Amino acid sequence: MSGILGKKIGMTSLFNEKGESIPCTVIEAGPCFVTQVKTKDRDGYDAVQLGFEPKRERLVNKPLQGHFAKAKAKPVRFVREFRGSNGIPAELGAEVRVDLFHQGDVVNVTGRSKGRGFQGVVKRHHFGGVGMTTHGASDRVRAPGSIGASSFPSRVFKGTRMGGRMGFEQVTIRNLRVVKVIPESNLLIIKGSIPGAINSYVQIVKQG
Repeated sequence: MSGILGKKIGMTSLFNEKGESIPCTVIEAGPCFVTQVKTKDRDGYDAVQLGFEPKRERLVNKPLQGHFAKAKAKPVRFVREFRGSNGIPAELGAEVRVDLFHQGDVVNVTGRSKGRGFQGVVKRHHFGGVGMTTHGASDRVRAPGSIGASSFPSRVFKGTRMGGRMGFEQVTIRNLRVVKVIPESNLLIIKGSIPGAINSYVQIVKQG
C-alpha cells in the first residue's frame, strides 16, 4: 500500500476528450518526509510514518522534537502512518512527492468532515418535523417529538436519535480516480469531492 499526505485546496472542473465537464478536487499532495519506519521484528508490523507541512520548532513539544530529530526531518504539522511500504521509501528523512501517482490511478481519500456544531434532529437525522400540525405553537415545527414512554421503562433508550454534535468525523471516500498530476506544483487533481473544508488535511492511499 502506497500513499501520501496532503491538503485540500478547493474544487474545480476539467473537460475530457468528449467535452464533458468533470467536477474535480485539487489537493496539495506533499512533499512529505519519512519520520518513522516500523518493522515486524521491533513493532509487530511493517509501516512507514509520513509527515506533511513544516511547523515552527518552538511550537513543537520536546518529545516530538526528539522524534523528528531522530528522523533527521524538520517538525511537521500532520503525521500519519501507512501499513506496508510499497512505493514509499523506507528510509528516515526520505522525501515522498506527488509523482508517486499517475493519471488513472484509483485512490481512497480519508479526511475529517466539516464540523457543524450542535444541530437539531431535522438537520442531523433528516426528521421531517411536524408539518402544520403544531396547533399554533410556533416553536414546535422542528421539534423531535416524543422520545419514550412514561412509567415504563422510565428512561430514554441508548441510541435514540436526538439533537447533538454533528460533523468533524473521519470519513473515507473510496474508488476515486486521479484525473491529473502536476509534479512541479505538488498538485493532485481527483475526480469528485472529498471530505473536509478547504485547507483541511487528507490522507491519500493508492489501491493495488
